[in-house]
Amino acid sequence: MKKTLFSALTALALLGASYSASAQTATPVIAARQHNQQTRIRQGVKSGALTRAEATRLKSREADIRQDKAAAKADGVVTRDERQDIRKDEHQTSRAIYRQKHDAQVRH
Repeated sequence: MKKTLFSALTALALLGASYSASAQTATPVIAARQHNQQTRIRQGVKSGALTRAEATRLKSREADIRQDKAAAKADGVVTRDERQDIRKDEHQTSRAIYRQKHDAQVRH
């Protein structure tokens, strides 16, 4: 009986520890925004509002954000400051997407 109870408690403790660790590195808001911005870039290319060069630069910025996110997750904890830095970069990229899509350059 004691052995079964000990095994159950050990399993529960391990499950709780793994859940806690994944919660510290979860970035669903950042992931959703990245997906949205990639969709906006694809739509801009499809409609001709973005030239190939503009789209390439914007995709490069998105890749940089993904690398920053991976680096933040590498130590197992995404801190508040790391989240703020990533969100700042996302905001700047979002503004760049808007500006590039609404400038006078069009792809023919």
